[in-house]
Amino acid sequence: MYKDIKIIAFDADDTLWVNETYFREAENKFATLLNKYETENKIHQELYKKEIDNLKIYGYGVKGFVLSMIECALEISNYNVEQEVINEILEIGKSMLAKPIELLDHIEEVLIQLQNEFKLIVVTKGDLLDQERKLEKSGILKYFHHVEVLSEKKPEDYKKLIDRLDMKPTELLMIGNSLKSDVLPLLEIGASAIHIPFHTTWQHETVAKEEKKKVNYQTFTSIKEVLQILK
Repeated sequence: MYKDIKIIAFDADDTLWVNETYFREAENKFATLLNKYETENKIHQELYKKEIDNLKIYGYGVKGFVLSMIECALEISNYNVEQEVINEILEIGKSMLAKPIELLDHIEEVLIQLQNEFKLIVVTKGDLLDQERKLEKSGILKYFHHVEVLSEKKPEDYKKLIDRLDMKPTELLMIGNSLKSDVLPLLEIGASAIHIPFHTTWQHETVAKEEKKKVNYQTFTSIKEVLQILK
């Protein structure tokens, strides 16, 4: 199944290290800050709507998330939110950016074993500066030949990447936690993909059951299982 693979691409957030957990914690803090204006459930809903509306402007990542929180706070409070609350929101964002990098289990072990047989690359979404910072802090940047930070992960984005790296789709294997971003687009263009779910998934990255049934892909519970099919 993977006999032609020459390049293995890894998603970053929630594939190499913990990420989404911090966003859920931040959302809860935000809802608590604004709960005198609206129910916390409603605040969560409005913040998500604002994030989605702003994706085309701010893109993915902590900075866009913070700007969305500020906009949401202004609107929910009818522009009466206190300056202290705005400052608290900014502090939430700074705290997220300062989080230590927590590698997921067995990541470095797998990279060490694969690096001599395959070209390893990172293909991720998010803010360029933030993703570069996380890679530097992670201690695993040395295992990768190339790092690509995309604004979106759609089939056409992967096609452009394949062209830039001068390879065939059949030579690429993508490993990631998101079916929507890391698996389905790859299968659509003739590449391979392995799904390794993270326990927390952003609502925007969820896929309907009908979509899951349309294609065949392997799902593992641990990155270490990849070694069994590639070694």
